[in-house]
Amino acid sequence: MDALARFAAPRYDDAMVFARITIDPEVCTGKPCIRGLRFPVARLLGLMAAGETRDEILKAYPYIESDDIDEALRYAAFLAEDETVELLSAIPAK
Repeated sequence: MDALARFAAPRYDDAMVFARITIDPEVCTGKPCIRGLRFPVARLLGLMAAGETRDEILKAYPYIESDDIDEALRYAAFLAEDETVELLSAIPAK
């Protein structure tokens, strides 16, 4: 299975289960985290957005597993699918 197929397979309108994403008010003030660790999903996604590769992340954070990265991406896609944001032009068209 190629890399894109792993993320395209789930249907986001179905109920999704995120076994590796935990939300606990006692851990990182309730932010979604990886497996109850004090490692927020947002931090992992931020690393990837900044250009860090999967291998670099796994090497730098040995307690993070490849499946954690996959699930964080699925979680982000799920949230993005559910959110609608109206963009306003900063500069009026002439």
